[in-house]
Amino acid sequence: MGSFSFFLSFLCVFFVTSYAQLTENFYDQTCPRLPNIVRREVKRAIETDIRAGAKLIRFHFHDCFVQGCDGSVLLEDPPGFETELNGLGNLGIQGIEIIDAIKAAVEIECPGVVSCADILAQASKDSVDVQGGPSWRVLYGRRDSRTANKTGADNLPSPFENLDPLVKKFADVGLNETDLVALSGAHTFGRSRCVFFSGRLSNFSGSGQPDPTLDPTYRQELLSACTSQDTRVNFDPTTPDKFDKNYFTNLRANKGLLQSDQVLHSTQGAKTVEIVRLMALKQETFFRQFRLSMIKMGNIKPLTGSQGEIRRNCRRVNDLGSETGHDVM
Repeated sequence: MGSFSFFLSFLCVFFVTSYAQLTENFYDQTCPRLPNIVRREVKRAIETDIRAGAKLIRFHFHDCFVQGCDGSVLLEDPPGFETELNGLGNLGIQGIEIIDAIKAAVEIECPGVVSCADILAQASKDSVDVQGGPSWRVLYGRRDSRTANKTGADNLPSPFENLDPLVKKFADVGLNETDLVALSGAHTFGRSRCVFFSGRLSNFSGSGQPDPTLDPTYRQELLSACTSQDTRVNFDPTTPDKFDKNYFTNLRANKGLLQSDQVLHSTQGAKTVEIVRLMALKQETFFRQFRLSMIKMGNIKPLTGSQGEIRRNCRRVNDLGSETGHDVM
């Protein structure tokens, strides 16, 4: 089953990549040092903030799930639109200043050439492999949107959801159960505020009891850690700052932090249970699928060609009355 799912994922990657016309060599002539610049800035950010990598990959995920991978999540004041940053799914999202720093470094080298959407894709890859995870060749050619979609951001996958709505939200953007499990594996690093899981500790779904799928010893650890709803707790209690397969090992031990994590393994009869088992057994199985799913996610409805623009400032659309970013192909 696992091998068949991987094969299907590969076919989907090939199809979507061909359709979107994103390529590895998009900036070879116009910004050849792009990967080096972004990696340098990502490493610098992680050295000063161990959560930086998790912040960056979350931005890429939340960008792609709302009107495609177009940098719309970064806009603070799109004319005539309400920002996605105010959407329910983005409450408390952090790290935009890291993206600002990366963009500034890229603009010094290649002004007006590289989109913010492509920077998010490259920074996410670097965030993973700098912290011990897999690497892959990033595909480029995305352009930046001049619009945002707060309604879409209100309906991002939620930490409070059961499996069926999660599967549907992933399917709505062309991702399957294997992609859902693999991409959820990004919770092998980073932190969550207690507000996003405290309901599991004592009054799950209004029952007056803790979530029965939560390990009792782990529950006590979380109760002790959560001195306030804003306290941040490691997603992975074993290797919190390393990108590895322990996320899946934790799920099998009923130590998934969020409800949306644990349901991947605790939903009886679900396809995801076997996928979790396979990824927990062998790290390379997880890494291989994570690469494929990240590439596949990065190809969700990108703007290409003459669509959109190349933003000079990731938080603002370009002023069409002045010089704007230009095409690179």
